[in-house]
Amino acid sequence: MCFLRRPGASAGWIWWRMLRQVIHRGLQSFFYKLGLFVSRHPVFFLTVPAVLTIIFGFSLLNRFQPDTDLESLVAPSHSLAKIERSLASSLFSLDQSKSQLYSDLHTPGRYGRVILLSKPGGNILHQADVILQIHRAVLEMKDGRSSFIGHQLGGVMEVPNSKDQRVKSARAIQITYYLQTYGSVTQDLIGEKWESEFCKLMHKMQLDHQDLQLYSLASFSLWKDFHQTSLLARGKILVSLMLILLTATLSSSMKDCLRSKPFLGLLGVLTICISSVTAAGIFFITDGKYNSTLLGIPFFAMGHGTKGVFELLSGWRRTRENLPFKDRVADAYSDVMVSYTMTSSLYFIAFGMGASPFTNIEAVKVFCQNMCVSILLNYFYIFSFFGSCLVFAGQLEQNRYHSIFCCKIPSAEYLDRKPVWFQTMMNDGHQHTSHHETNPYQHHFIQHFLREHYNEWITNIYVKPFVVILYLIYASFSFMGCLQISDGANIINLLASESPSVSYALIQQKYFSNYSPVIGFYIYEPLEYWNGTVQEDLKTLSQGFNTVSWIEQYYQYLRVDNISATNKSDFISILQSSFLKKPEFQHFKNDIIFSKAGDENNIIASRLYLVARTSENTQREAVELLEKLRPLSLIQSIKFIVFNPTFVFMDHYGLSVTMPVLISGFGILLVLILTFFLVIHPLGNFWLILSVTSIELGVLGLMTLWNVDMDCISILCLIYTLNFAIDHCAPLLYTFVLATEHTRTQCIKNSLQEHGTAILQNVSSFLIGLVPLLFVPSNLTFTLFKCLLLAGSCTLLHCFVILPVFLTFFPPSKKHHKKKKRAKRKEREEIECIEIQENPDHVTAV
Repeated sequence: MCFLRRPGASAGWIWWRMLRQVIHRGLQSFFYKLGLFVSRHPVFFLTVPAVLTIIFGFSLLNRFQPDTDLESLVAPSHSLAKIERSLASSLFSLDQSKSQLYSDLHTPGRYGRVILLSKPGGNILHQADVILQIHRAVLEMKDGRSSFIGHQLGGVMEVPNSKDQRVKSARAIQITYYLQTYGSVTQDLIGEKWESEFCKLMHKMQLDHQDLQLYSLASFSLWKDFHQTSLLARGKILVSLMLILLTATLSSSMKDCLRSKPFLGLLGVLTICISSVTAAGIFFITDGKYNSTLLGIPFFAMGHGTKGVFELLSGWRRTRENLPFKDRVADAYSDVMVSYTMTSSLYFIAFGMGASPFTNIEAVKVFCQNMCVSILLNYFYIFSFFGSCLVFAGQLEQNRYHSIFCCKIPSAEYLDRKPVWFQTMMNDGHQHTSHHETNPYQHHFIQHFLREHYNEWITNIYVKPFVVILYLIYASFSFMGCLQISDGANIINLLASESPSVSYALIQQKYFSNYSPVIGFYIYEPLEYWNGTVQEDLKTLSQGFNTVSWIEQYYQYLRVDNISATNKSDFISILQSSFLKKPEFQHFKNDIIFSKAGDENNIIASRLYLVARTSENTQREAVELLEKLRPLSLIQSIKFIVFNPTFVFMDHYGLSVTMPVLISGFGILLVLILTFFLVIHPLGNFWLILSVTSIELGVLGLMTLWNVDMDCISILCLIYTLNFAIDHCAPLLYTFVLATEHTRTQCIKNSLQEHGTAILQNVSSFLIGLVPLLFVPSNLTFTLFKCLLLAGSCTLLHCFVILPVFLTFFPPSKKHHKKKKRAKRKEREEIECIEIQENPDHVTAV
């Protein structure tokens, strides 16, 4: 029985391997025919993409519209904070907070804020006249409507040993002016005009009062400064495009004027540009709205698209030169498009998951939708538009035309009679190699460097220990960074760095961060406030907070006047007829909702105000307060909610951390499924998963150490990193596991020689294109630059340093290939042919 099982198992494995070979060769055959079809109809495949770009490019210009709702973009679409806000607003509208300091509990609509900061060592309280002058100027503004005021002191110093916490001095004061618009479109337009005039007035006041520093903010400031990034980055993106064009052109050039392909490198980058323009046109035709996070799409699309361009160029160099140019194009498609199709599919799936309803952040969803369209069009334009360019370039090469000047290359005898400069420009490689050489493209400078220098160095036995130490250092820092992931809910991470909003936020954090934002504590059901147990529960809930509460004031009032209110009727009667009639307590009327059933009054809802003592890291501590209070609302007998408008953005934290991890996990699983039928050796999948995981965790950890928070931009970069790593590691690994050389060292050398040029060309173009982002004064572009730089650098490190060394240590083994070749060598006779050329001193062994 044991003897019978082994042949069965072996046969099953052979059949399964044959099935994968059939699928793999079937795909190669399909792309060979596709390449042949493109090479026979190059004009059609060149014209159709160009026409599509012209059509959709005009729609891009006509339908461009920015998205002005910043909250809907970067705050979670479905969050508990938004439900709490709706409930709080339905109970206590903004009108009921008029003339109170607690109107920050609502999303205020139109408003203007200003922080007045005295000089170092100064006291803002000594400049009351200037403050009142500025205040009167604001109130006298045209169309001010009914504005009301809230104010705070910042940088406060108290009188030493003062029992009642008397203020000795203050460095800053913050004044807020709210406008009543009541949801009217006309009044909202008037409010917008008022805000614009308010900012201009503050700028004018700053010039008139040099002894004070004024920092102003309006409701539209956040969106304006968010959109400002796009305006600042326009010129830098054009410079980035020029750098990528230059790098692609130079890296595709050779000394050989016949086989050099500088224009193909140039046209490859332009192919990605016009496909991105087409994708943008489709996005705006479907009523899409632009926002600054979409700045990353050109870089994301370029990183993937140019990889296909450079792989097709490498595939062309690997074809036999004696074949007709149409067959060479078909061979290049057969060699390259299988892996490029797989990686494009993974891009589409990963970003498609990001565009699904499961994504709770609108900015991420919109970006992923646009990216999916870009990936599809990139793929189409690569095999159509760029494929047609490759056909024309191949035809020029076959007819021996100059790759730049498009003129016939003279014969060797003619060139020998010309000056050196003319020979250099018209040199087709006849001085370096004969036309009978198997691969004259090996003189490409990157291939020559890899073959003659780098491959021998990286596989040197003395270099390998240093690579292992390097990887351990890399893994240590990555792991350390992954343990320190920080919240990216702070909205200033997405704004222009030198904008008024960022300046205002930094000053506010510095001088007004001693206390948390005012947190509304809403009791939304009838409660027995006169009951001692309820009073104790309320004290327990507010423990650790500074409270501003009608309940505490009322209890204090009863104790001072020695009044007893231990039942419902006495409690409510004294509250309405006595306590709320006092001038100092009248404002508490807005914090209590009464209902009348017959002759009986009831308190159906009320609110308190909680403020916690915090440090400068107010954002993180406010999140902790939210996470502390919310669970109590589920387990306490008192039914309440807590809310502050900043909580809408703070719900971002948990989602920011979990989403990229989930996307990465699903992506790696899909890699395993999709490549199982395309790779003959299953260890290819295993190595790919290890490599991608290492790169993803490396980028995540290192970007945290580089002070990059988890916001929507870093999330998108992590999704992209996963696919970027697959894009570059997959061809290298699959070539290695399928290689039939004697040793692992020789296999990795051949893999680097085959794919190293395309990888180095693409990553270098990608990284050089990121440099102009450094000069855009925006936190958003800084985050984009840091994350993409880490993605490119970590991928390059793995492809050229870590994998070439580690693959020589671990499986798959190449011993069975060595035995097969040794057996074949015994059966084969080696024949040496000596070819003597015209020069009797020149002998070539074939």
